[in-house]
Amino acid sequence: MDLREIKEAYSEFNRKLADIKIKIKYDELTIQLKAFEKEFNAEGFWDDPDKAQKKFKRINSRKALVEEYNRLFLNIESGLEIIELLQSDFDQETFTELEKEFEQLKVEFDSFKIKTIFTGKNDESNAIMTIKPGAGGTEAQDWALMLLRMYTRWAEKKGIKVETLEFTPGDEAGIKISTIQIEMPHAFGYLKGETGIHRLVRISPFDSNSRRHTSFASVYVIPEADDDIAIDLQDKDLRIDTFHASGPGGQSVNTSDSAVRITHIPTNIVATCQVERSQQKNKSIAMRLLKARLYEHFLRLKEEEDAKDQAEKKDISWGHQIRSYVFQPYTMIKDLRTSIETGNINAVMDGGIDLFIEGYLSYISTK
Repeated sequence: MDLREIKEAYSEFNRKLADIKIKIKYDELTIQLKAFEKEFNAEGFWDDPDKAQKKFKRINSRKALVEEYNRLFLNIESGLEIIELLQSDFDQETFTELEKEFEQLKVEFDSFKIKTIFTGKNDESNAIMTIKPGAGGTEAQDWALMLLRMYTRWAEKKGIKVETLEFTPGDEAGIKISTIQIEMPHAFGYLKGETGIHRLVRISPFDSNSRRHTSFASVYVIPEADDDIAIDLQDKDLRIDTFHASGPGGQSVNTSDSAVRITHIPTNIVATCQVERSQQKNKSIAMRLLKARLYEHFLRLKEEEDAKDQAEKKDISWGHQIRSYVFQPYTMIKDLRTSIETGNINAVMDGGIDLFIEGYLSYISTK
């Protein structure tokens, strides 16, 4: 690139950053941060450590957004000043350094653009992800387990905490259902686009004739309900059942009635947990999961969200898939919304899904 082209690029960065400032409500965010500083230092703020810590994390994510905006703004202003100096007195060494800074700025700006997409009401929240097999029997249950591993590996590689809230193994292989909570800044914002039907085509390891099978599994992502949100859970509206935790058997099988299923009778929404040996712990996790599902349910009704956000309630079969994973006769994973595709199926199934996540976020930002 010559000096003229770099100047045009920096000027374009400046224009886009001005648009982003409006989009993220920069002035409003700075006022919120100043107000929080007073609240943080006020007496009694840490009386409820869990609640205070959650609020502190939310504010920190907003603070990071403001700080990153400020850093980019200063870097762009500095670059434009250097360009102006080079126009009047060109120096090759300075220009070479400017080129390096420009390449770094492009990377940082693209990363920042992704973060500014998170303007939804719950985008800052932790994510609760439920994976269920659909049409395809044992093959589909195995496919659901493969997806669970894919998302878990994605989180592990980023050092993100994953907590298992619900896990029911399949009859022969795989899972009947699994629910995990992913704790990271903007977890729901990043992962909400994974909601939908995921389709697999492969030669089935469960078919003695080695025929190709098509299987489906649903992924459904909701935000964790904030403690500040009041959800009225009256005892008369809840049915709590206990039962034996299911598993593959063996010496370590849990034979006590420790598994808990809580049904919210008015909505028939159910939350189940059997991952802990303690019935009390399972009940606590199930209540947390129920609260999140009820919050999402009532929010969806209130906001009259599109049917696309209710993928779990659609037929888990042909016609509703968001992504296709083909292992045979060729290798290709393709997002059917963005048309992003890759032939490196091993990397994707090992957690390399950022190209799809970020691609979808960029896609919806243009809508």
